[in-house]
Parts: sequence; structure tokens; C-alpha cells
Amino acid sequence: MSDAAQPTAAEVRAAAEAVKAALDRHLAAVERRSGEDDPAVYEAFNELAAAAEEYDELLYDRYDEVTPFEIPGTDDTLPPYTGPEEPNALSVLIRRDYAVVEPQRLLAQAQRVEAVEESGAAAAGFDAASGTVHGALGVLFGEFEPDEIASRHKEFGLEEGDSTLWVTAADEPADPGEWLESPFDQADTHRIVCRFDVSAVFDDETEDDIDDEAEDELEDGPGPVRVAELDEDEDLEPLDADR
Repeated sequence: MSDAAQPTAAEVRAAAEAVKAALDRHLAAVERRSGEDDPAVYEAFNELAAAAEEYDELLYDRYDEVTPFEIPGTDDTLPPYTGPEEPNALSVLIRRDYAVVEPQRLLAQAQRVEAVEESGAAAAGFDAASGTVHGALGVLFGEFEPDEIASRHKEFGLEEGDSTLWVTAADEPADPGEWLESPFDQADTHRIVCRFDVSAVFDDETEDDIDDEAEDELEDGPGPVRVAELDEDEDLEPLDADR
């Protein structure tokens, strides 16, 4: 990181003060908790985690130093469910991140779509848009369903990043057009029925870590069959190949 982009000492100090304040709020919420799943405790926990993560990042950027804080992942920190026991409706919220790694491939695919649909996309003015990356993205995402983009992303010059899927409960189906202007603003984490995340951070284990785990399992396991199972799993293709 360049000196110009580094945080100032004052910013690091402010982040440290924010952690201290978040610690006080968390302790106060714990002391006043009304039950095992008190939402105030959960909110204070998240605020403390966010403040600690911000401080950790600024400290490293400024001084090349780290903290002993370990920020937990989202899989074990969902808030308590407060939605209906028998939902009459549900919403599925999906986010998929991509990096454009081969712009020329992306442009070529968009131009191929236009060539096939001369009376459709090209007549609507997309022929000019396909000469730019953002225009090509509009052509391709207008032509293909998101699931097909996900399964064929390499063909379109894209590289998959993190993704998440939330299934949230609702009392009644939304009225047509009710949320179209802001489709994700009303997402209530307390109504998440289930959530599935895919991220590269879950694959940070090194081969040495896996080998160590295999050796530990062998001490209590039935025999070398367990090692063979681990090796076979390592050779499986990643999940995105099946999507």
C-alpha cells in the first residue's frame, strides 16, 4: 500500500477507541440480557466484531501489525429467527460476485448474441452497447438466466467470487411491483429460514493442514481407508463446476 493510501495515526487511534466503546456496549447488553436470544446482545456482538475488524485492518495498513482478534464467520452468527412459524410466503435473495478476467471473451460473446438476434437485441440498440464491457454485460445478462451465467461463467470471461443465498419468511406475498425499486432494502435477518454461503475464505486450509488433520483422524479411526477418502475428496472438482 502506498503512503498516500495509508490510514493516518489518528484514524487508527479512532478505530481503537471505537473498539473500546463497542466493548462497553457489548458488556452492558450482556448484563441487561432478557434471555438466551436477546437481540440487543446480538446487535452489540455484531458491532463489536465490526469495530474489531476495522481496527485490525487499519492497524495492519498503518503499522504492519496484527491483533489477536478472530472475527467469526456468518454461518454461526445468524440472529434468532422471529418470523412466522408457518410462513405463508417466502423470498429468495441471491448475490453472486464475479470478476471480469477476459474482457475480449465477454465482448465476443455479446456480439455473438446480437448476430443471432439481429431483429431483437441489435434492433433495440444493443449493437452499439456491445462494444463496451458494461454494454456487453447488459446484453448477456439480458439474454441468459442468472443460473446459466453461473454455470457458464468461464465462457463469458468471468471468474466467480463469493456468493450467498438467503431464504426469508414472509407473512404474505408482496404486492406486484411493491419492492421493485429497492428489492433488497427490506431484508430482515431475523426472518432468515436458512442461508448458504460460498466463499474462497472457506478454502484457506493448506495441504499440510489437511495432512495433519488426516493423521490426527487416523489415530482414532478404523485404518488407512480414512486417508484414502480424504485424498479422493481433494481431487473432486470445485462446487462451481456443478452449478
